[in-house]
Amino acid sequence: MDETTLKENKINQQASTTEHEEFHTQYTTLNLGPTHPATHGIFQNILTMDGEIIIDSEQTCGYIHRAFEKIAERRPFYQITTLTDRLNYCSSPINNMGWHMTVEKLIGVEIPKRAQYMRVIIMELARISDHIVCNTVIGVDTGALTGFTYLFQWREKIYDIFEHICGARLTTNIGRIGGLERDFSPEVYKRINAFLAEFPKAFTEFCTLLERNRIFFDRTAKTGPISAERALNYGFTGPNLRAAGVDYDVRVADPYSSYEDFEFQIPIGVSGDTYDRFMVRQEEMWQSLKIIRQALDNMPQGKHFADVPEFYLPPKEDVYHNMEALIWHFKIVMGESDVPKGEVYHAVEGANGELGFYLVSDGGRTPYKLHFRRPCFIFYQAYPEMIRGGMLSDAIVTLSSLNVIAGELDA
Repeated sequence: MDETTLKENKINQQASTTEHEEFHTQYTTLNLGPTHPATHGIFQNILTMDGEIIIDSEQTCGYIHRAFEKIAERRPFYQITTLTDRLNYCSSPINNMGWHMTVEKLIGVEIPKRAQYMRVIIMELARISDHIVCNTVIGVDTGALTGFTYLFQWREKIYDIFEHICGARLTTNIGRIGGLERDFSPEVYKRINAFLAEFPKAFTEFCTLLERNRIFFDRTAKTGPISAERALNYGFTGPNLRAAGVDYDVRVADPYSSYEDFEFQIPIGVSGDTYDRFMVRQEEMWQSLKIIRQALDNMPQGKHFADVPEFYLPPKEDVYHNMEALIWHFKIVMGESDVPKGEVYHAVEGANGELGFYLVSDGGRTPYKLHFRRPCFIFYQAYPEMIRGGMLSDAIVTLSSLNVIAGELDA
């Protein structure tokens, strides 16, 4: 073989090697969303893929374009409840109660004990409802549809209770500044007691279906993990933080609405992966049932609202027959109730974590500044880090386990 032939062979070999190396370093860009059934909402994730492996991810939020905070700064205080409804719409009563407590903190009102216990019952029912959605959807995203179709009827039973309390189901506009619109009717108590009696059996069957299922465990264990240190650095709260091993719950750290009166445990995980997040929410549902039972058994007597005529709408029958009630009704509906100057922050333990309201008042009839601390907005910042190096299918189930609700991304 002459020298020319050897050089040609060497050049061809080098070209072949270069093509081989390029083949292994050529990445694919994949748009996961913004409208995709697996993302359960309006999310866009621009994934850089090496085959099925995620090399990098860039998330985009802003597709709902709600501008809640700016809208709220042009609304009377009592009308903002329709906005908080639509933050985490899977457990909207918790958002509403948190907002009402924030305004009550600003105006210096302490609501009766009975109203506080009623709020606890509503909030814990909403927490169960939210966790049912989250954990059954995790099952769906790992290929187990049965638990979703079976357990979802119990979320509807909770919505039936909400409907009997306030007339609405999903976005409830439930409660008022100063208490609740009306006392629980006998039918509400009947339905709550029936739920407490019947749900544990169905929930136990759901636990049996997934908690020790080998396929489910293999799909969720070590998937989308985050350490306690990284979770704290991002600002995680709620089940996602507790799954990483951090014992923090607003209901215990800074009690509100008489949560200090109730005995319940705070479930804690270890590895901060999808399975731990699933299990923390599972146990939280059991604890919520205990809290509701205690609230029912120890329900205080008294009124379900405080004496704050400037903010609490009077009963409709009084409006028809009492001039003073008619005047207060007009002033509240027309947004003519001034609030004192001040700056407050109040947080509640939402189904997804610490839901906070930072409110600045200049003494006017609308907030001067209002900021919502939405836990899902914080979780979503960590999502690229949690899925990097994993499979595309792992990205789906990780997003489900974080329970990112699109309504909390745009405020």
